[in-house]
Amino acid sequence: MENQIMGLHHITAIADRAKTNVDFYTKVLGLRLLKKTVNFDDPGTYHFYYGDEKGSAGTILTFFPYEGAGRGSAGTGMATNIAYSVPEGSFDFWVNRFEEHNIIYNKPSQKFGEPYLTFLDPDGLKLELVVPRNGDNRVAWETADVQANVATRGFHGVTLTLKDIKPTAAVLTEIFGYRFLEKSGNRYRYITDAVESAAIIDLVELPNEPRGVGGAGTNHHIAFRVKNEDVLMHFRQKVSGRGLNITEKIDRNYFYSLYFREPGGVLFEIATDNPGFGIDESWDQLGTNLLLPPQYEPHRKEIERILPSIK
Repeated sequence: MENQIMGLHHITAIADRAKTNVDFYTKVLGLRLLKKTVNFDDPGTYHFYYGDEKGSAGTILTFFPYEGAGRGSAGTGMATNIAYSVPEGSFDFWVNRFEEHNIIYNKPSQKFGEPYLTFLDPDGLKLELVVPRNGDNRVAWETADVQANVATRGFHGVTLTLKDIKPTAAVLTEIFGYRFLEKSGNRYRYITDAVESAAIIDLVELPNEPRGVGGAGTNHHIAFRVKNEDVLMHFRQKVSGRGLNITEKIDRNYFYSLYFREPGGVLFEIATDNPGFGIDESWDQLGTNLLLPPQYEPHRKEIERILPSIK
């Protein structure tokens, strides 16, 4: 059972203003800024990583903030909703917090028997807080304002919006080992039994919905978790064997990755647990320094001049 997809590893989205993004996710939501680095393909753009204390897989939300990018438009062929797990009884706290910070939100409702609260980040990215039916024992990162009894535990799941769910469902079940759990209207829930949390993928079928357009407030890709590089390459063979184009192994400093676009149009990544976020900063210093990929270190002064201030 070593060769498993172990739920979600991380999710990457696009933002506009870097400072607004940092302030919202650290000060309002109470996540930890794990890494302050740059886009491998565009070193003039930050890459922020947020999560729990040590950046555990299944808690990591990352952003490329492109200043002045303009809003994108969520639609088919895209991940359209990120759900975080929170403790029972925490919604009153979050509603009050959203009111205090002028965050757009909807009143709580239920989905598959689980209470949820939908809200938008400053760029319009759709997020949810969910009280899982079976609870969540992960240890929360807490701040002075967001204590452990209400804090997010990490991802509950993610929603993919598609014109036709069948080809995507086949990837999830036949390659990644997910199973169909339940259906509600045009929403189909899939789950992996390999992990207890960050295990859910919802597929929403909207045949007449326009395709999503990337930009601030949209998701760029979702990443699935594997233990190490051996398992990573096992899944490369499985994906390639289905006739899907998949990249070679890529070193992302904190994990190793493969990328492919599933038939419904969503960009999928498979990412390893190793080596993790402690390789270039001590645990108590995570997110405090600008860390550059080795190839960009000789250009540090120029990059620091280009990057916007987040203070």
